[in-house]
Amino acid sequence: MEGLSRTQRPLDHDQVQRFVAASFGADRRVVDCGPILGGGFATVWRVALDDGREVVLKVAPPPDAPLLRYERGLAAAEARYFRLVAARAPQVPVPPLLHHGDDPELGEWLVTGLLPGRSLREWSEGEQHLDDTPARYDFGVAIAALHRVTGDHYGYGGGRASGATWRTAFAAMLDDLLADAADWDVRLPTSPARIRELPERYAWALDQVRRPALLHFDGWDGNVLAEPGPAGTLRLRGIVDGERFLFGDPLLDLVSPLLYRRVEDDPDHPFLRGYRAAAADPVVFDESTLRRLSLYRLHLYLLMTVEMPSRGITWENRPDRFARLADLLDQELTELRRASPSAIAGGTG
Repeated sequence: MEGLSRTQRPLDHDQVQRFVAASFGADRRVVDCGPILGGGFATVWRVALDDGREVVLKVAPPPDAPLLRYERGLAAAEARYFRLVAARAPQVPVPPLLHHGDDPELGEWLVTGLLPGRSLREWSEGEQHLDDTPARYDFGVAIAALHRVTGDHYGYGGGRASGATWRTAFAAMLDDLLADAADWDVRLPTSPARIRELPERYAWALDQVRRPALLHFDGWDGNVLAEPGPAGTLRLRGIVDGERFLFGDPLLDLVSPLLYRRVEDDPDHPFLRGYRAAAADPVVFDESTLRRLSLYRLHLYLLMTVEMPSRGITWENRPDRFARLADLLDQELTELRRASPSAIAGGTG
């Protein structure tokens, strides 16, 4: 059934105590603990310690868990992300990294500080409906600050999909997802060949990316924490789950915050207004930008489709989700077929 992800390890109080002892010493005790729900990859628990601190324990999948190619080494990747942001973009509210452990018996885990607030998803589903416009604006400002950090390669680190150019890295990312789809026998709404040829077809657009910016990539509402400010509206308090970070085109980070929508259709969205106010470069919805955004939505919907079997989601128990993602993928493929001949030849349309 859905919710029983094959990548998540079950925990109890005694197991949490073992992770705490391995992180802070045998004298440190767990006063209270419980799971933080909402994610489908790692196991995440809130932990109250006897020294008064509240922390978050994030336990990586067991070594024998079947993973997608880009998911390998995500705990170590998130540790690198937290250190990088703390050093290069300290104004971005990410959790402080308290410990990164890797033990033959316990596996791999992180302990971070607990940030205040609830996710925008929780606020939207709760009984108390507060204006989240300021929080979304703040989030745009924070993402723009991340994008000022420049990496030394494009794509992921840790031996995963990457490249000397953004086009080669993005092509490798798509290739890995298509290989994962084959491994997991995931039904796609189109042939892999139609997807695989897109980076070369849109080389003229992808090659306009000439700086590998630091990208969060997973900025959906479940990863954005907010709480009421003095005016009674929601303000940003934290951005969590940086394990999927990579380096590349800043436009990639304009997709998840408007999940299932098109940012170009909502130019006054508070996230985009905040981003534009703080970004080093203007966001202009010219043909190159529109094509790249379409490519990045296709990539995200492909990833969301391919990851479902590892999360315990199948065509039988969630045909609605498969159908929705198939329709969205088809929409983006249709849009990408509409490129003008001059654009394909290397012009700007």
